[in-house]
Amino acid sequence: MADFKKQSIEDIRASVTALREQLRASRFGGAGSRARNVREGRATRKEIARALTELRARGVALETK
Repeated sequence: MADFKKQSIEDIRASVTALREQLRASRFGGAGSRARNVREGRATRKEIARALTELRARGVALETK
């Protein structure tokens, strides 16, 4: 789990892109075969949500200043 509060906005955006690619690969990589770790997708989606939440919080903080 990455600590998004310590990362820059550009790093968080890069992390979101990488996580989305990882989620896509896990969904379609083994098409037709059973996934070994069925909770991997759920965990990846939660990481994406955490990153996007931090980006949104920083955006709101900048708007209020």
